[in-house]
Amino acid sequence: MRPEVRERVLQAYKRIAEVDRPEVWITLRDENDVLAEAVSIDEAISAGSDLPLAGVLVAVKDNIDVAGLPTTAACPEFAYTPTVSAVAIERLTSQGALVLGKTNLDQFATGLVGTRSPYGAVRCAWDPTLVSGGSSSGSAAAVALGIADIGIGTDTAGSGRVPAAFHGLVGIKTTLGIVPNTGVVPACADYDCVTVLAHDLDSATAAMKVMTGPTVTDPRSRAWPADVRLAAAPQPRVAIPRSEDLASLSPAYRRAFEDTVAGLAGKGFTHVEVDISALLDAAKLLYDGAIVAQRYSAVGKFLDTAPAGADPTVAAIVGSAAGPSAHRYVDDLDALGKAKTTARALLSDVDGLLLPTTTEHPSIAAVQSDPIGINRRLGTFTNFCNLLDMAAVAVPGAPTADSAPFGVMFVVPAFEDQVAIDLAARLAGTPAPSLIDDGIEVLAVGAHLRGFPVHHQLTDRGARFCGEVTTSSDYRLVDLHATPPKPGLVRQTGGAPIAGELYRMSAAALGTFLAALPAPMGLGPVELSDGRWVTGFCCAHDAAEQGTDITEYGGWRAYRSA
Repeated sequence: MRPEVRERVLQAYKRIAEVDRPEVWITLRDENDVLAEAVSIDEAISAGSDLPLAGVLVAVKDNIDVAGLPTTAACPEFAYTPTVSAVAIERLTSQGALVLGKTNLDQFATGLVGTRSPYGAVRCAWDPTLVSGGSSSGSAAAVALGIADIGIGTDTAGSGRVPAAFHGLVGIKTTLGIVPNTGVVPACADYDCVTVLAHDLDSATAAMKVMTGPTVTDPRSRAWPADVRLAAAPQPRVAIPRSEDLASLSPAYRRAFEDTVAGLAGKGFTHVEVDISALLDAAKLLYDGAIVAQRYSAVGKFLDTAPAGADPTVAAIVGSAAGPSAHRYVDDLDALGKAKTTARALLSDVDGLLLPTTTEHPSIAAVQSDPIGINRRLGTFTNFCNLLDMAAVAVPGAPTADSAPFGVMFVVPAFEDQVAIDLAARLAGTPAPSLIDDGIEVLAVGAHLRGFPVHHQLTDRGARFCGEVTTSSDYRLVDLHATPPKPGLVRQTGGAPIAGELYRMSAAALGTFLAALPAPMGLGPVELSDGRWVTGFCCAHDAAEQGTDITEYGGWRAYRSA
């Protein structure tokens, strides 16, 4: 076994003993079993397997199936032992991830506090008097305590984002259906998401990338569309809520959000205030409207049997969800449809919406005194996301005045997940990892290069910059003496390498781009210096013959500088 993997597993179990937080876990795997699995992964790597998550330690929320481990959803009487893992978990382990065990949660993923469990209230990693945040409370704590590398949770109302905010973690909640829910105990089947929690955006994105993709076993699963945006704008513009929309924030969180907004310009953002009251109204429909009937549909009949391990608050919420009439449900769906239209218009000219993730960080004692009221406040800014088919990435914002973690999130329309990751990376001051591998590689060698007149034709279509490259030596570059100035690339044996920039675009974006190209420009296969063939700019030979050969400069940028 590779020493680093063995050491990482040993450190994890040593850390479990050090922190003495038994409430984090519902089922913890035997250390020797995990080490034996690590040996198998090493053998696969030695045999030539490419396992990008080899040795990554994972804590899995116990409403998600892991083969051979009980799934309890934090209710002992509900427990069953699956023979196959959830699709999301199988995809992680197939790429070398190692599951440490199943983590505690708000029972049946009903709550944002992490205290609604017969297995104990999950305490905050850095202050045991505070809540960890739910319902993915155990997965968040396992990561924040330095035990697991990534935590897998679910997020219907904010359960993957609120605990991330409380612990200074990254939490990625994708567009509905991008990660299949096969093998996940439903809370609200139409609005559930599998989520990732991690210390950094790179780790979270790498895990999320592996889990994405539709499957026939989940009728709600979805693929990235042909016109998916693959990058945020180079100078992103974000919306922020009006002052009156932030009334629910505690004073400490209000100041931290203001500090975060004040730092946007220094990170290359511009921002504009918008009215989000329609989104906040839509958020109330998740628990206060007829949509809550989905929770009864999921586990209501089971809880009607009054199992001894049922959490009283959860049982009351789910039990009341049997009441709404069908016509109220239809009315609420109509209201959500209108709110979706409002949300689309609200974000039509910005890259995303920046919000505080939650309102305050309550103590366990406060939640026990007011389990419904505090929980409702915590979901103020998170509840609407899935209802309105939006994606979100939660990241640390400016800390509070007493240096406690404070979280913000970038909320975007469906399928703009990569844009949200790019915005989060810019805020964090780190390179943006790539979530989506879909798309077509496109080579730019002239006026579409960064800093040149029509570069925006790429960025307007969400093209993602992949790096500087050169062609093979079989090309000539000519100045076409056009307006605006542009070159033509012509394949010719005995030419020279030509410098360019490589981008990735969605198939639909490339189609509109090609349709808008003026004569004599076109797109065709171009060979790079490393032997790859990509789609690149070219021009007709007769047009090239009328231009000026500038091959000696090695590229358009060097020629224009000269």
